Amino acid sequence: MKIGDLFYETWHALSANKGRSFLTILGIVIGIAAVIAMTSLIAGVQNMLMGEMGLSQARQVSISAYSPQGITFDDLDKLEQGMPEYEVITGASYASAEIAMSDGQKNYATIIGARPDYFTANGTKLKAGRFFTESEEQNAARLVVIGGGEMAVQMLGVPDTEAVGKTVRLGNDDYTVIGVMETSSFMGGGGTFYAPYTTVETRIGNTGGIQQIVGFAREGTDMDRLVETTQTFVAQYFNLDAESVYVSSLDAVIKQMETMMASFSLLMGSVASISLFVGGIGIMNMMLTNVTERIREIGLRKSLGARRRDVTKQFLLEAIMLCVAGGAFGIVFGFLAAWGLGQVIGAVQAGMAVTPVLAPGVVFGAVAVCVLIGVVFGYYPARRAAKLDPVESLRYQ
Repeated sequence: MKIGDLFYETWHALSANKGRSFLTILGIVIGIAAVIAMTSLIAGVQNMLMGEMGLSQARQVSISAYSPQGITFDDLDKLEQGMPEYEVITGASYASAEIAMSDGQKNYATIIGARPDYFTANGTKLKAGRFFTESEEQNAARLVVIGGGEMAVQMLGVPDTEAVGKTVRLGNDDYTVIGVMETSSFMGGGGTFYAPYTTVETRIGNTGGIQQIVGFAREGTDMDRLVETTQTFVAQYFNLDAESVYVSSLDAVIKQMETMMASFSLLMGSVASISLFVGGIGIMNMMLTNVTERIREIGLRKSLGARRRDVTKQFLLEAIMLCVAGGAFGIVFGFLAAWGLGQVIGAVQAGMAVTPVLAPGVVFGAVAVCVLIGVVFGYYPARRAAKLDPVESLRYQ
């Protein structure tokens, strides 16, 4: 039998029972959809994380310590000198001030006071404008960098990309906007202002000194070891117990998220495997039913010269086509599900826009699995059909 005739006969046989064929491949559809949704969503999350943080930001270290005398930038400079593994150790203070919104209403905004190296340590990216300079920080300039997003519109009455050069009133003073940050789920939102540390301390006050310490390690540093040495050194410097000093690295956070995603992959993989196995059993059951219903057809074909391998090929191809069709539906539904989940995540958490990524290798692997399932679960029914005696088959009622 020619290959074209074989495909035509296979398609004709399957299309004669469209409803039964569709119900049979549901297990395959669910299994493949789960795999596609999982892999594309995880790839999207990884791209989002790397896009926001960048590989270099895995070198960021957060330090939390309390000193009765307060923490100053002199303390941070000495910590930096004592730990050469760091490119920079810097900090920030927090305050709040009343702000006049663009609609005339009053609200309160968070103001972070920092030195310019704070943005370097955090890997902050700008959508427009610039950061303040060291001289502006030393002179307590009334300048602010704002978070992007819809809050910029509410505060200034203009899109965030047009905010540079605008004036905003915080407390009793007017401040000039010199920069707009890219919206990020890891930095302050649109209602957060970044001002020079001296400006916040002298003009706004009530900060309680430096409340956040951030370090940026040199390239090639062993981050796990650095966390341990930092905890010990900071505790000794401030005469504290090591247990009262908390140190964490972004590298550890990334590894933790990778572990969580691996566990999620394992769970979804187990669900998909069960679904595919059940789908394979359904394929075998349907093919055995087809063989029983078409016994006389098989006997007629064999009596007209069809060989065993011809019958085997036809029924095996039917099983493979069913599985591949299920895989195609699964790929489409799985990617749509991942896209929908990404939209939900973006709506719930501003700045966390997750765009699913469907790699060609994943698609190829899904199709290959479908073909394998068709071969494994379709072989027995195909061989059973091929072994039927043509004479007995023609007598079958």
